[in-house]
Amino acid sequence: MTRTDRRHDLLSRARAIADERGGVLSRADLREIGADRRFVARQVTAGRWRVHGRQTIAVHTGPLEAQGHRWRAVHEVGASLLDGVTALQVAGLSGITEEVLHVSVHHLAQAPVVDGVRVHKVSRRTDGELDLAVPPRTPPALAALRAAQWAVSDAQAALFLVAPVQQRLVTGAQLRTAREQYLGRRRRALVDTLLADIVDGAQSLGELDFAAMCRARRMPVPERQVVRQGPKGRVYLDVRWRCGLVVEVDGRQHVEGVAPVADMLRQNSVSLTRDMVLRIPLLGLRLEADAFLDQVEQGLAVLAARAS
Repeated sequence: MTRTDRRHDLLSRARAIADERGGVLSRADLREIGADRRFVARQVTAGRWRVHGRQTIAVHTGPLEAQGHRWRAVHEVGASLLDGVTALQVAGLSGITEEVLHVSVHHLAQAPVVDGVRVHKVSRRTDGELDLAVPPRTPPALAALRAAQWAVSDAQAALFLVAPVQQRLVTGAQLRTAREQYLGRRRRALVDTLLADIVDGAQSLGELDFAAMCRARRMPVPERQVVRQGPKGRVYLDVRWRCGLVVEVDGRQHVEGVAPVADMLRQNSVSLTRDMVLRIPLLGLRLEADAFLDQVEQGLAVLAARAS
């Protein structure tokens, strides 16, 4: 094989591998196919390739696509896995943007500072975490739990747990199993509460919690599970005051399948009787309880003023 043939062969092999990795390879990948440091330097000097850090080489000179940036993060940090919300995005999570890429390394590892990458140190890897994945990343259930731990707020933590379940990236059983292996250091109580709400759709838990919150604010005691007659038979209302204020506490089961259709029909039929209907998502009781309870108090005040 002539030198020219060898160069074309290496370029072709490098492109074939890089095409599956967002257009980038690590220097170690290139050495494996026979492209040493001098070969790489010649391609960069010739304007065919471009360097993106100490370990990452793009086999083109244009901007990196999302997958290229993810592989760069893994290459530059070294001995790392894409983790948290970044791993969820690779698994297919949509509708959530993040300014930085999240990777995890063992807590004893020396991790360099890499632009656009946030490195998290974990005390140990869980069972199955190092299973082969492309690009290297943690499984979705574990990634969701870690994303909640690393979130900037409780509301964002809830989003990182809710969205993967809603988008069918993880199941309740997978989240439970992952939780048994990983507790994390932050938000332990909140994460456990959110998992109970999200995974189990604990409607009764939400109603009991709501009643306790009302008592704490010294609101009048409402009736629970009030029965009304709707267009398709009996309608059960979560909470109703005698003045006509109805509060529906919506768990996860209220946003699945055709449930929203039935919920809207029920709410409309109640509203047509001149009752006022307020709806509170179960997560709202966890994250914005005061704001929702303020609305309940306002509703009671409005109906009291009407009655007078």
